[in-house]
Amino acid sequence: MSRARVIILNSALGPLDYRVPQGMQVAPGSIVVAPLGPRQLMGVVWEEDRLPAEPVGDNRLRNLVAVADAPPIAAPLRRLIEWTADYYLAPLASVLRMAMPSSSALEGARTVTEYRLTGEVPARLSPQRTQALERLGDRQGLVRELALAAGVSDAVIRGLVNVGAMEAIEVAIDSPFPVPDPDHQQPELSDAQAAAARQFTEAVTARAFAPMLLDGVTGSGKTEVYFEAIAQAIREGRQSLVLLPEIALTEPFLKRFAARFGCAPVAWHSDLRQSQRRRAWRAVASGEALVTVGARSSLFLPYANLGLIVVDEAHETSFKQEEGVHYHARDVAVMRGKFEGAPVILASATPAIETRQQVAAGRYAEVKLPGRYGVAQLPTIEAINLVDAPPERGRWIAPKLVTAIDETLARGEQVLLFLNRRGYAPLTLCRTCGHRFQCPNCTAWMVEHRLIHRLACHHCGHVERVPETCPECGGEDSLVACGPGVERIADEATLLWPDAKRAIVTSDTIWSPAKAAEFVARMEAHDIDIVIGTQLVTKGYHFPNLTLVGVIDADLALQGGDLRAGEKTFQQISQVAGRAGRGAKPGHVYIQTHDPSASVMRALVTGDTEAFYEAETDSRREANAPPFGRYAAIIVSSEDKAAADTTARAIKRAAPEQEAMYVYGPAPAPLAMLRGRHRFRLLVHARRSLDVQDVIRDWLGGVEWPTKVRVAVDVDPYSFL
Repeated sequence: MSRARVIILNSALGPLDYRVPQGMQVAPGSIVVAPLGPRQLMGVVWEEDRLPAEPVGDNRLRNLVAVADAPPIAAPLRRLIEWTADYYLAPLASVLRMAMPSSSALEGARTVTEYRLTGEVPARLSPQRTQALERLGDRQGLVRELALAAGVSDAVIRGLVNVGAMEAIEVAIDSPFPVPDPDHQQPELSDAQAAAARQFTEAVTARAFAPMLLDGVTGSGKTEVYFEAIAQAIREGRQSLVLLPEIALTEPFLKRFAARFGCAPVAWHSDLRQSQRRRAWRAVASGEALVTVGARSSLFLPYANLGLIVVDEAHETSFKQEEGVHYHARDVAVMRGKFEGAPVILASATPAIETRQQVAAGRYAEVKLPGRYGVAQLPTIEAINLVDAPPERGRWIAPKLVTAIDETLARGEQVLLFLNRRGYAPLTLCRTCGHRFQCPNCTAWMVEHRLIHRLACHHCGHVERVPETCPECGGEDSLVACGPGVERIADEATLLWPDAKRAIVTSDTIWSPAKAAEFVARMEAHDIDIVIGTQLVTKGYHFPNLTLVGVIDADLALQGGDLRAGEKTFQQISQVAGRAGRGAKPGHVYIQTHDPSASVMRALVTGDTEAFYEAETDSRREANAPPFGRYAAIIVSSEDKAAADTTARAIKRAAPEQEAMYVYGPAPAPLAMLRGRHRFRLLVHARRSLDVQDVIRDWLGGVEWPTKVRVAVDVDPYSFL
């Protein structure tokens, strides 16, 4: 190639043409360094026939600077990047950036200096040096790592190096990952599990695109089943990707994986250090990493030989990215499987209506696991009517649930209390003047967190101290917390069961895989009697001694106008109920609600899942709502409210006349200010047959707005805030 079309990692720019210097070898997918003004930026060479650009004469082209020492971005991933950018109306460079690592991953082999003991004992032995020699043994590592392991300062380790008691070792930081053994610990599968596993392993062997729904009740052993598909991919030398919805689930998954395959898979998530990300990216790109487990961003890693994709807890709304590129990882995973020619397993106990509809249409195969594994049985579920049997004044746990907890603790079993609300209270106000504490950057109430003695905004992260007096009227001792959060439920549990050991499990307390591992270890050691948690504890955990689940406010998620409110509530409570009775001991679930006659509550209590989904699906069909119709949100924001309002109105006026499309708004967003920016929303509602992306692309392309205004498009929105 004498010239190359390059996508620079700058979303404001389109494709640019460059000259390929004599002797430089590039091809579509090559990762290159290209000049842009005085800077040098990373980019990827693309096929010219797929990206039209303004013709530029050869005499005006600038030379590419270098080609990265890394495998090129393969054609299937390039097609996925194009599809994602087109479907979600995002700049190609923004999607490409998700597939690209930091510049360090593109450099050649690198080494780092580590140290280990030589066996020589120095003449001068201080207590610190003695301690280091005793604790380090055959450990090898960086100075800081060894100092932490020995409980001494860095200077002590460096002193041991200087006197010859430790020696330097050059270590390649891209050391290979251990290879999982598909036959390390084969499980005993039930007949239903074995049949499902055969279907999946045959799909892996066929090496063809095959989207499949693994629909199994909580505790049915879905993980063990898709592990067999992973084992088959390993035997064939192909790579597998497992997507998890939460970073906190990664550590428990790694533990289960290691028990089955003899070592941990390669992890990919935001908690990795830069050196760990480099090592993982290069291992994935070279094909060395046979199994990767990660968050949604791992979908865009450059797998060399991808043979299987698993989306665990595929119904989870956290798979939808709400910032940057608004993609849904479940749907992008299916498209990656299509481009790679690989099977895709969507595993869930409560599949989304969109997925169920794909099964009904014959596009996805369905594999069912209707019963729990082994002797475990599904828990009994009972609704507590808070109108007829409310908690005591100032309390939130109903008497019937209190009695059940008393009995459970007396048997030495564990309890989970679920409330999907972080902090102590969602609102703090002054009882004297009525002043409410609102975030200065968002139209949201500040949430009181008593564990850290702060008021916090859960949207922008703003934090401030809880004042001693009301800032409005100056009243002392007049501030009152309204409503419960998990910390308030924990306080109530302390009063009712002072001898019970408690743990609060939210994103405030479990923010990393290490914290999740610590929580799991405490539960397994029975160092916790009562868990008080949010949605973070509803999925992925297996505690055989946890036999009672209490849902404190089952109506919480039904509030507001969310299209999926009923479905989300059913999924969430079903998942948290599934934590009970996963071993030999029977499980019981109590759901506190003000409306036990609501369809979602009746379905949960009776276990009539099909009737609930049928009614929800019919209501969507009548409203032409997804998956039978299409939604797209247009969000206009600016620090200048008038500019945002004017732009939103201009966009509405420019809306094309389409028989199959309606445009609602603009209107102030429910979260009318976020991070200091005023927000207005328009909602596009279209028939399924309309190519709404092309319509919106042409529509917005004809509207101009000030640079201080941002216009974002969210195709298939999950959040209506």
